[in-house]
Amino acid sequence: MNTKSILLGIFLLAVSFLNAQEVKSGKFGKGLFNIVGKDSSWTMKIGLRAQLLGTSTWEQGESAETSVLVRRSRLKFDGYAYSPKLKYKIELGLSNRDQSGASPFTSNAPRYILDAVLMWNFHENFVLWFGQTKLPGNRERVISSANLQQVDRSLLNSRFTIDRDFGFQLRHHFNISDKFLVKEIFSLAQGEGRNITTGNLGGYQYTGRIELFPFGDFEGKGDYKGSDLKREKTPKLSLAFNYDHNNNAVKTRSNQGSYMSIDGGTGFFETNINTLFIDAMFKYQGFSLMAEYADRTADDAFAKNSDGTLTGDEVQVGNGLNLQAGYLLKNDWEISGRYTDINLDQMITGKNPETQYTLGLSKYIAGHSLKVQTDISHLEVKGGNNQLMYRLQFDIHF
Repeated sequence: MNTKSILLGIFLLAVSFLNAQEVKSGKFGKGLFNIVGKDSSWTMKIGLRAQLLGTSTWEQGESAETSVLVRRSRLKFDGYAYSPKLKYKIELGLSNRDQSGASPFTSNAPRYILDAVLMWNFHENFVLWFGQTKLPGNRERVISSANLQQVDRSLLNSRFTIDRDFGFQLRHHFNISDKFLVKEIFSLAQGEGRNITTGNLGGYQYTGRIELFPFGDFEGKGDYKGSDLKREKTPKLSLAFNYDHNNNAVKTRSNQGSYMSIDGGTGFFETNINTLFIDAMFKYQGFSLMAEYADRTADDAFAKNSDGTLTGDEVQVGNGLNLQAGYLLKNDWEISGRYTDINLDQMITGKNPETQYTLGLSKYIAGHSLKVQTDISHLEVKGGNNQLMYRLQFDIHF
């Protein structure tokens, strides 16, 4: 079944509800349709968004390369079923980039499904999640691509993220004082990424995260949105500590990267991979600052066949630092800057240290729902060729 058939089916299904249900159209950027069951026992918000991206890169000693594409195109459904305490989220990726990564481990099928998760508030401040969604990893990854401060995420995210997986998450929050808020998350996941159909090949992945809000919660979930679009009236700060343990991992970047096959493809190399994240978000009166640190280690970073010979695969161990800040002007233009430093273990990975500097400019026409963003980046590779990259992106979100 192709993408057009899927979209047509979803559209017809949605239209079939319209005569029998109460349908409320939301404000721009708040969903195409907001459907409410006649007895209010369920709701469904349907949203659509797209990012249109143009990129030009110049590598030292090479000719310029230019590309234009639909970077992301997403269809999203969320609401509650039976009770407001049982929420759900389903998000489908429609662009080629969204669906890429088909392999025997995904039944050689396009990876349409990004999120398919149930969220049950079963007791007071406890919420149990079950399904496929983002793991509680680095802050920049958990921030939706719809709400980024710059055109795309940093090199730290691309090297160290633990992204999406299938499993359970237990979430809880409590207050130490009237303002001081603490949020905790524990996750148990399959450990091999999204849309895997072959079952678990290694061990399981365990993730713990704690977030501290000494000055209270952010307006409009601003701790997971780029830019201070709410222009926080008082200083707001979130400090987070994250530890991820992938037991007997079989991929080069924890639950990401490529599979480490051995013995001519008859088995898989297994090793424990641990990833530490420390991050922070600060916002006040249009100024925002985000900082992230990542460190990845492995019990044995060199993949080996059963006879001890090297396969040529290595776990991508090392560390990275990302610092990003921006200031939102009164006319909703924003200037932002980013510094990213990546140090993979050169003795293991053979990859040279990288440092990237990015200067961004954004115009928020209707917040993150309609915006134009552009940035220019200079990548310095120790012992290698430097690179200059320019990007221009249009976002529209219904």
